Amino acid sequence: MSASVTRRTVLAGGAGAAIGLALPGSAAQAGGHHSTSVRFTLDARTLDGGEQVTSVTLDTGRLGPIDPAGLTPGTFSVHAKATSPIPIAPGDLIFSEYDLDRTVTAARLDRRGNIVLELSHAEGQPGGGTLGYILSRGRNVQLDLVYTITQNTPLVRRSGSPLTITRFVQGRLSNPEVDAFSHHVSGSGLKYRLYSPERSPHHGRRPLILWLHGGGEGASLPDDYYDNETTLRANRGALGFATPEAQRIFSGAYVVAPQSTSYWMEDGPRFAPLIREIVQDLVRRKRVDPDRIYVAGCSNGGYMSLEMTVAYPGLFAASVPICGVVEPLGGDGPPLITDAELAGIRTPTWLVTSRDDDTVPPETNTIHAHDLIPGSLMSLYDRVVWDGYQFPGHWSWIYVARNDPSLNGTHIWQWMARRRR
Repeated sequence: MSASVTRRTVLAGGAGAAIGLALPGSAAQAGGHHSTSVRFTLDARTLDGGEQVTSVTLDTGRLGPIDPAGLTPGTFSVHAKATSPIPIAPGDLIFSEYDLDRTVTAARLDRRGNIVLELSHAEGQPGGGTLGYILSRGRNVQLDLVYTITQNTPLVRRSGSPLTITRFVQGRLSNPEVDAFSHHVSGSGLKYRLYSPERSPHHGRRPLILWLHGGGEGASLPDDYYDNETTLRANRGALGFATPEAQRIFSGAYVVAPQSTSYWMEDGPRFAPLIREIVQDLVRRKRVDPDRIYVAGCSNGGYMSLEMTVAYPGLFAASVPICGVVEPLGGDGPPLITDAELAGIRTPTWLVTSRDDDTVPPETNTIHAHDLIPGSLMSLYDRVVWDGYQFPGHWSWIYVARNDPSLNGTHIWQWMARRRR
């Protein structure tokens, strides 16, 4: 019988989801003394539309040389179940839970002799995501993932008899880009993730890029759910600045991604000093150049980027608000950023949005802000399309994460990197 354990339990206790299997002719079924237990890792990538499990790596390197010619997509089957980590209230909805077979597109050996099962995945393809969106809470949560591996045919070894694995043990979720960011908690209790550039004796102080997430990545739940994870798994906003391309452009930069305890725009003036505390602490503790601190954010974080430049006009060398909120959504209540505040911004500002954004209307937010912020730049797209896939119009942060916006031949990362306070 299969034993199911959540991914959270795996990470907390190191036990894993143990799935036993005995095939006809195996030593375990025949009453022999040998059973083979193999641990496996869930390999994930953060796509533009969010993180997906793209392959599974079986720790088979210790089993002796396996003949790669005997591996086919049918050698193993993979089943995946993803469920909410917190209870869902009656009548509420969570998007992206699933319980299905994952299609194995290839089976190969890596350089350590481990078997890698490549899984079918693509933007918008259901069944591989690691996040679920709770409708009433308006935010993402990390799904509990339970993967079941089934071996269909024995493994052919270059020496020794064919091998049947009798037990598979689920290990960690591995995403090298996400894992490159360390976990931290500020003095005021705000959690954040930090990417640190490679050390070099030839470099002095480094730039710091502050990424402010959207509303779906805040901790706006009454369940004490504050994961410090979804900020990096929901999109490539922060990850883009940690790529080799961005690091070359910025000559090595720190990237910090704090996570709010609600929505930034719910209480922006209260959050502003908490964010500044993180920035100032990094300037003290790390080799951060105080003249090259940049702020960028999307949606809720686009609002917060503007709020930070209003509250601290001398802190940032440049600001990139993406599909940011200026007027209250729905049109009721006072503006989140007043016209006078927008007109008073002196931080070099490049705004980005898409005309088909039906979440934060461009005309009353980004375009309005551009009209008032002195000397500001703006990239106004018709729609959000990347690699042939059309995303919702609100997701214009994808363009910034890919360094796509450009004016007069200068792309947005290069423009940021040239700014000094």
